[in-house]
Amino acid sequence: MTRNNINGIFLFDKHSKITSNSALQKVKNIFGANKAGHSGTLDPLATGLLPICFGEATKVSSYLLHSSKTYVVTAKLGEITDTGDSEGRTIDTKRISKLSQSDFKKHLDSFLGESLQKPPMFSAVKVNGKRLYKYAQKGEIIERDSRKINIYEITLINLTEKKFEIEVKCSKGTYIRVLIEDIAKNTGNYAHVTRLRRTNIELLENYQMHTFIQISDMSKNELQNCILPLDIVFKNMPKIKINTDESTKFNNGQNIKIDNEELILMKQ
Repeated sequence: MTRNNINGIFLFDKHSKITSNSALQKVKNIFGANKAGHSGTLDPLATGLLPICFGEATKVSSYLLHSSKTYVVTAKLGEITDTGDSEGRTIDTKRISKLSQSDFKKHLDSFLGESLQKPPMFSAVKVNGKRLYKYAQKGEIIERDSRKINIYEITLINLTEKKFEIEVKCSKGTYIRVLIEDIAKNTGNYAHVTRLRRTNIELLENYQMHTFIQISDMSKNELQNCILPLDIVFKNMPKIKINTDESTKFNNGQNIKIDNEELILMKQ
């Protein structure tokens, strides 16, 4: 297959039961791209927004990694699993303590703001040079440090006797599986994730996602129209306005001097 020098960002709507890396390879092959990487791993169970960075866009993927994310998650009450989701093995059950919607919302609100969260054993975090899930697969539990996370928004969508559904806007590094377990624990219950969908990443609002089925039937030109310019990740950053001569010098690695009165900070 002939490979193309594609530069830009493609917003892939990942389907369930596939790893983020497998999704990346499928998309890369359809586009015939020389170089590609994904930004922000999704669990195999999870669906939704997985940015694929082609070519030069791989150099700016860190801006997406550090952006806030929004998820819609459904959790089943009464059971916990070794993975924190329905793909794992049930390790304990508990009679469900019923709560009213108003009481449940109060529990959710208690998670707003900064807190510390310990990564789950079934995760890609490295300890002593080894992924945690490698230890977990052997039944080992390794001590790991808690990490600072931030829950910006949390909204109750639905609550029944056996499950609940919420929308969460959170900082990078937040494990939704752990959050669900902690929410349930706070209400005197057990719970695990049954459905998880990433609906948004801060810098990518209002851009369209495409599924594997959609892009599989597209022509080369149609595929090209799905690629976003890599500079969209800079849209919220302050900008300095310079002239053509200064731009040439800067692009050639030279220092340029900007007088204070000529310094203009703009937002796109």
